[in-house]
Amino acid sequence: MSRQPPETSEMKWATAICGPETLGKSREEFARAFERCASDIVEQLGDGPIDLIVGFVSPHFKDLFEDVPGHVRNSFPSATFLGCSAGGLIGGGKEVEHKMCVSLTAARMPDVNVSGFHVSTSTLPSPDDPPEKWESLTGVRKSDEPAFILIPDPFSVHSDDVIQGLDFAFPSAVKIGGLASGTHEPGTNALFLNDQVYREGIVAMSLTGNVIVDTVVAQGCKPIGHPMRITRSNKHLLFELDGQPAVIALKEIMDGLNGIDRSLAKEAMFLGLVMEEKNDEHHAGDFLIRNILGIEQTTGALVVGEILEDTRTVQFHVRDAATSADDLRFLLKRYRDEKLDGATKSVKGALLFSCLGRGAHLYGRPNHDSECFRDYLGQVPLGGFFCNGEIGPVGDNTYLHGYTSSFGIFRQK
Repeated sequence: MSRQPPETSEMKWATAICGPETLGKSREEFARAFERCASDIVEQLGDGPIDLIVGFVSPHFKDLFEDVPGHVRNSFPSATFLGCSAGGLIGGGKEVEHKMCVSLTAARMPDVNVSGFHVSTSTLPSPDDPPEKWESLTGVRKSDEPAFILIPDPFSVHSDDVIQGLDFAFPSAVKIGGLASGTHEPGTNALFLNDQVYREGIVAMSLTGNVIVDTVVAQGCKPIGHPMRITRSNKHLLFELDGQPAVIALKEIMDGLNGIDRSLAKEAMFLGLVMEEKNDEHHAGDFLIRNILGIEQTTGALVVGEILEDTRTVQFHVRDAATSADDLRFLLKRYRDEKLDGATKSVKGALLFSCLGRGAHLYGRPNHDSECFRDYLGQVPLGGFFCNGEIGPVGDNTYLHGYTSSFGIFRQK
């Protein structure tokens, strides 16, 4: 599933979306939607081969999912194609949620090798397998310095097993992506890879060569209280913080909150785990955010959605629309100023994997994250979808997140 790149010099991206005002459910109208998107892509990219197509289709077309690879192949015969069904689509400067829609994002990537692969439960390496097993499965080696785009089906595979396996075999490689969405039963999502439609597992692609994939992972929370050390824990159970019962530490923090933050804390509370212990101060993006699932009745311990370790620094967090917006703006600005040194023209394209719980449901209006991205990075082609879980790095490891916007940002070396 690998092909060699064309001999041109500049990376170029494009994105197009065909929204509900122009779509119907018939096979003919579905085909025309793809033709319109493809025509828009070609107009933006101009003449020449296209190496990569990332495409998403709303579940309104579930009876026509099998047609999708053929439509892509008709318009882009030489491209590697990756995509899935999605409850909300991103592209062309828009975020279209819960409506009939088709979205395509395309790239011409000189001196980049793009290769797709599928992982099923039967081909998934075991935790005891060596890195070479993962290299064989993905078709790339650690020395190739790959980046990965991952789209799992949420019903059929434990995404964490794949993410941890790839981190083990390719520790320095970027992994970005999201879980297919839009349906609620096993076997009803569609995963697209080149000419195939899969109903289970993970579809993915690797990129090697003249490409840099940066990431911005906005988890949408703000810290409350102060950092504390875990002094007693057992797997998901948090017993003590700074030597006192964790529930008492949490109560003391909540008692000191203002009215707004106290209301947010009562609605949903999160625990942030510091990823870089050597830093004296911790800001947005420095924490891995995990749900507090409740209180264990027999011991009174807090139940946290992450395996905990004693001596780890943590801080409680809350989330709302304003906090989420501030977090995203802070991280995009920091990326622009520190990583790019303000030179946004070096960014050629981007993919956004955003939670179904964000979008208009969180912000009260559409297009929030796409517009925020444009405010800081300019008119960069941005495509993607709303996911059942988002994949992206925090610190040196990759995680499956919730309520997150995970950006993959593409540049040439």
